[in-house]
Amino acid sequence: MKILLEIPDNMTASFYKLLKNFSYIKAKPLTDEKAVLLEDIRAAVEEMKEIKSGVKSARNAEDFLNDI
Repeated sequence: MKILLEIPDNMTASFYKLLKNFSYIKAKPLTDEKAVLLEDIRAAVEEMKEIKSGVKSARNAEDFLNDI
């Protein structure tokens, strides 16, 4: 299982040190760019779930392409 945690900068070093005490946990920091990318992907997946369940309506692909 993978878990993404958001930890305040001033607590990162001590938390990372704590994680190293557990041999079965592999921890590596994410770059800011990767964190933003993961958040964008998560938001896109959530939006697709809302469209499939009928909470949101889908946008016409032709209209989307005309906007960009």
